[in-house]
Amino acid sequence: MKNQKSMALLPANLLYTLREDILTKKYAKGYKLTEQLLCDAYNVSRTPVREALRQLEREGMVETIPNRGAFVLDFSDQDMRDMFDLRKSYEIQAVKWAIERITDEELDALEETFEFMEFYTQKNDIEKMLNINTNFHQLIYTASRNKMLQNILSLYQLYIKHSHINKHYNDKYLPALLAEHRQIFDAFKIKDTDLAVSATIEHMDNSIKRFDD
Repeated sequence: MKNQKSMALLPANLLYTLREDILTKKYAKGYKLTEQLLCDAYNVSRTPVREALRQLEREGMVETIPNRGAFVLDFSDQDMRDMFDLRKSYEIQAVKWAIERITDEELDALEETFEFMEFYTQKNDIEKMLNINTNFHQLIYTASRNKMLQNILSLYQLYIKHSHINKHYNDKYLPALLAEHRQIFDAFKIKDTDLAVSATIEHMDNSIKRFDD
């Protein structure tokens, strides 16, 4: 039974769960991640644990020190700014491809998602708004029809989302965020690539400013 349960976690679920646990500080910076600890915590064998740790090391979340083990790292402010800059380039490309490739059904879903953003902005519900914000961008990533780009941007979204967990926003945050997404959505409605790119650049630049505030 234990082996069957372990197989159900391989490999993506274990990686996703462990990544989330590090980002949410269940395992804080400097914490030693032993194979046995992770095997016990997630009820898996050593092979998927080793695979997950190798991937997290490639992502910069874990450092393996010879003869000592794997230790949790943390993203510095500079790491996060670099991530925003990289995300900006990828977001622009995603928007370009999505404008060309989005289906009518996907455009309807984008419109519905934007309407939810309007609703939660009126309610001043930051948590719900941020979740819908993620969904809005995910729809664009999917419409780009490029799995590699979708995976990269989804990972950046996850990192950035957790970097904002303890951040306090002023009263202008949600209306400004909504206005930026309205510009992006309006560009999609009229299939204007240049307008979509311009709106995306403005949104990404403002996101960096909000992170620094």
